[in-house]
Amino acid sequence: MIPKAELHVHLEGAAPPGLIRRIARRNGLDVPPGLIGADDRYAWRDFLHFLELYDAAVGVLRTGDDYRDLAYEYLLGCAAEGAIYVELTASPDHAAGAGLSDAEHVEALARGIDDARRDSGIEARVIMTCVRQYGVERAEEVARRTVAVPHPYVTGFGIAGDEASFPPAPFARAFAIAHDGGLGCTAHAGEWGGPDSIRGALALPGVTRLGHGVRAIEDPALVAELAERGTVLEVCPTSNVVLGVFGSYAEHPLRALREAGVRVTLGSDDPPYWATTIGGEYAVARDELGLTEADLLEVTRTALEAAFCSDGVRADLLGRLAPWTGHHPAH
Repeated sequence: MIPKAELHVHLEGAAPPGLIRRIARRNGLDVPPGLIGADDRYAWRDFLHFLELYDAAVGVLRTGDDYRDLAYEYLLGCAAEGAIYVELTASPDHAAGAGLSDAEHVEALARGIDDARRDSGIEARVIMTCVRQYGVERAEEVARRTVAVPHPYVTGFGIAGDEASFPPAPFARAFAIAHDGGLGCTAHAGEWGGPDSIRGALALPGVTRLGHGVRAIEDPALVAELAERGTVLEVCPTSNVVLGVFGSYAEHPLRALREAGVRVTLGSDDPPYWATTIGGEYAVARDELGLTEADLLEVTRTALEAAFCSDGVRADLLGRLAPWTGHHPAH
């Protein structure tokens, strides 16, 4: 298996139904009605309903051990598919709703990362995200809290949620706080919003990556700008097709963006909701989108170069990629 890396997965959205059931039982809770269908899959109908179910599923997570188990089990699954690095997008708002302090939340994620590294060799870091529909003040509070409780594994800041209804510009202050605090910055854009949402995200302080960004394809000048800037797109092909952003893999623009010089990576987004894995997304890129093994290795290399991690960790990861690519990182 070729080495893989993932920059776009929502940790809370990575909890499979079986784990949610197990955690609910441990916490003496009922699984929320309507969450899981008879086919043992999440019973979402559309994107906004998915956001509701997402919150309902996360509602059974109540303890540090719950978050540790979620991070650990997700990372082990990635490692089994050849992943050497993953960035977990985590939501301080959801953890606070469970009654966890920021320090307890981060410590739990760190335990999951450490245990997964011990058992599989995979490396991981955390991106703390604010949620658009919770409002600008909450976003700024999340940024302040993240900077106020520094941890070597918490290396990024982002924004997710209802992109179509909440454009990026009002969140500039939140990104300034995070960027000034030394965090890497990424923003969801160009999924439910078009090129304007991407331009708005690019104007946010510190943003070097975009979650999705695929609707840039609608504006050739914007595609050229992304290529010139070196902005990295965290592309989630199956999520885009399942949710109807594009009608089929044949219509998906990942290959066209890449051929235009835009730097792209692969992500699973919310894996059990879309029946994805990081290994599965690499397979989709190969089988449905026409990327070669050399192309996929370049996708991994792009992810490692764009990762929100220290230069030392990056050099180690690129060293693990080197036997496949012939590129040896400079030290």
